[in-house]
Amino acid sequence: MNLGNSLFHARKKCGLSQEDVAEKLGVSRQTISKWETGETLPDIRQSKQMSLLYHVSLDDLIEFDMDVKEIQDIIERTSEETEKKIDWTKAWGKKYPILVRYQKEVNTPNYAVRLGAMVDELKEEYHYSDLDAFLVLKDILAKVWQSRKK
Repeated sequence: MNLGNSLFHARKKCGLSQEDVAEKLGVSRQTISKWETGETLPDIRQSKQMSLLYHVSLDDLIEFDMDVKEIQDIIERTSEETEKKIDWTKAWGKKYPILVRYQKEVNTPNYAVRLGAMVDELKEEYHYSDLDAFLVLKDILAKVWQSRKK
């Protein structure tokens, strides 16, 4: 996605018109239109003002992705009670069938013991709660996955 599209989607997400943004930034509506079509670019001060206006960091504004933002918003609004009702394996299994299939193929107790030991190690060494230790381990696994994809 280019910067113009990012600016457009961030503005729309906030429910603002080009006129609204132009007035707040002290520029013309045509200027906002040119930024959003990629014809011209805002300067750094204008970009910072837009990031404040749109309630996103400057980095996020530059790389604003409506799909990602919508998913993040849904995650933030989802209660723990709702999360407990979701069968995550089934949900993700539609996209990644291995998540449904592996349980018949893999010696999961073997891996569970080793992963459990890693969780316990994180809890003991860093005084994390069960949930925090699991989240940290999940994040480490995600980083390992990203490094192997390169």
